[in-house]
Order: sequence, then structure tokens, then C-alpha cells
Amino acid sequence: MPDLSDFDRGVFVGLLIGEGSFGGDGKQPQVTLRMHTRHEALFRWLIERFPGTRLYGPYQHGGRSYYQWMARGRALVNDVLPLIERELRPDLDGHAALRFDRMCERYAGYIQRERARPS
Repeated sequence: MPDLSDFDRGVFVGLLIGEGSFGGDGKQPQVTLRMHTRHEALFRWLIERFPGTRLYGPYQHGGRSYYQWMARGRALVNDVLPLIERELRPDLDGHAALRFDRMCERYAGYIQRERARPS
């Protein structure tokens, strides 16, 4: 798990609560953040703090210009999930907490296997 300041953790969790998507591809879980290209500096900030994650884009689609950040695999399980698990509570945002819990339940086997793998 990355060594983040309280501020960094707050920005990160706030971004995911407000703009993030908790899901997967049927085989593995993923957390996705998609926003306009004017937020490029924020995406670069994410990559600096979570180097195992990926930034895609910029994309042009349907009159929109956006980047997409994704956390999957080891980076998701070892770096991203522990932060969300620690900070996201139903009393903070019930909808986001429910979406996160559903992702973790659906992909519990995958998460468990990744956590059991040696570093």
C-alpha cells in the first residue's frame, strides 16, 4: 500500500466516491475513474501515487474528450482496495459503499487469491 498523506487519502477516496466506478470484467475486479481531459493533472497525480495503475486516453467520443484511469490486478488488491476499505463507510456515502461492497463480494475469490500470492 502506498504511503500517502491524510490529504492524499482524502482526495483519492473523494474522487472514487464522486466519480469512480466499482466493477469488473467478469473475471477480475476493477476500479475506474473517467473524467474530462481538463483534469489531466489530477490523473497524473493518481499515477504518481499508484504506479501500478493505468491511464488511458485521451479519448474523443460522442463529443467528449476524456481520460480513463483503471486499477486492476495486484495494484487494485494491494494498493487501492486497502485504502477504500479503510476510508469508505456507509455513513459517508451509502451508495458508493454499496457499489464497492458488491464488487468485493462478486470478486471475493479473485481478491482472496491475489492477497495470498507472495509479493
